[in-house]
Amino acid sequence: MPIVRITMWSGRTHAQKAELARVITEAMVTIAHTTPEATIVVFEDVAKEDWAQTGVLASDEKK
Repeated sequence: MPIVRITMWSGRTHAQKAELARVITEAMVTIAHTTPEATIVVFEDVAKEDWAQTGVLASDEKK
């Protein structure tokens, strides 16, 4: 049973996540030869203040 974990900043809509789940599942079925029923997609939303890159919080980055 493949589990695909997606970690991204908060803010995606329900519709965006639903579309991502659909196309990721389709790709797993096509490429990894699994089944939709065996494929699990987990979304983990992370607030920008809980995410840092190069030592800088994403919430502190200048636009």
